[in-house]
Amino acid sequence: MAERTILHCDCNNYFASVELLEHPELAGRPVAVAGDPEGRHGIILAKNQIAKRYGVKTAETVWQARRKCPGLVLLPPHHQKYVDMSRRVNDIYLSVTDQVEPFSVDESYLDVTGSRALFGDGAAIADMLRQRVREELGITISVGVSDNKAWAKMGSDYKKPDATTVITRTTVQDTLYPLDISSMLFVGHAAAEVLRRHGINTIGALAACNPAVLTQCLGKQGESLWQMAGGRDDSPVRLWGDADPVKSVGNGITFPHDLVGREECHAGLMPLCDSVASRLRAQGLKCRTVTIQIKDPNLKVISRQRTLSMPTNLTRQLFQEACAILDASWPARSPIRLMTVTAGNLCREDEAVPAQLSFLCEVQPDDPRQAALERAVDGVRARFGKRSIAPATMEIR
Repeated sequence: MAERTILHCDCNNYFASVELLEHPELAGRPVAVAGDPEGRHGIILAKNQIAKRYGVKTAETVWQARRKCPGLVLLPPHHQKYVDMSRRVNDIYLSVTDQVEPFSVDESYLDVTGSRALFGDGAAIADMLRQRVREELGITISVGVSDNKAWAKMGSDYKKPDATTVITRTTVQDTLYPLDISSMLFVGHAAAEVLRRHGINTIGALAACNPAVLTQCLGKQGESLWQMAGGRDDSPVRLWGDADPVKSVGNGITFPHDLVGREECHAGLMPLCDSVASRLRAQGLKCRTVTIQIKDPNLKVISRQRTLSMPTNLTRQLFQEACAILDASWPARSPIRLMTVTAGNLCREDEAVPAQLSFLCEVQPDDPRQAALERAVDGVRARFGKRSIAPATMEIR
């Protein structure tokens, strides 16, 4: 069987690059895309190469970025633009192979093993794709080339912007293995500190480590990291359009002002439960667990989960469960900055065990009357828009 050739293609400074296509007058100036400071989302979402040289970092606050770079130009995000450009970029990838697996809006894996006879080796294909994206779309990509997804991903990060990096069984000793452990895929600050305490300071040391030691340190993640560092990742690149089964459905809001008191906090939960439940119904799914995450103004976060007696996809049932979790786990007068509601442990509607209606409970998870009402709401929204009808508690002032 022929050795695989896997590419990881990563758009450089993606949000900023897409925004600058409509702002040629900003060429040569430091630019960042940022959320609305008035809406408490005043963080840097992306920056161009010039802003990066000033030390501007993604996810830092706007005031921190401006302190580093007083002349920083801020542009608002336009998410639909990024989705549209992502499809155009992937269309170029699809001209080479049908095994194109998006990893995010600006990253994709490609398996070009079967394309080498037409377009050359992996490096040649990567260079061709970089040229086409640059010339046809006006943005740039960096591409990692290897025989597995993990090394290809780390290869695309190795050199930016607009570069091709090939990682082979021979070159890995000089490219990836000397890098600090913090450069390893999926190793965050906490995991890096754990590994350093065990004398694992580089990616090469991680690859050479006994996997049993890593499992003892980091659990299942330890063995997974060992597999990836050693190039043992044999996961396939999916065909375009294939997708992993949905494992959870969630939604979160950072509120315009802190919510205080049961009434305000319950009202804050309603739009989240409404969104999650309608998405479950649209996908023909029900959930067996509900999780809420709460963040206070000091950024302290808690997460609490409840298992349901019966699977549900009804807004009212999710709302009742979420309120019960909130009431049991959060002091009534403590302010809330952000909440997230997540439906997990999913099953298909036709696989859910039917619930028996009870005189002791206002709504059962699969109460056919409530289900009919909420599907009627779905129909109204599909015809007249999402904002055409909503529960009375949806407005948060």
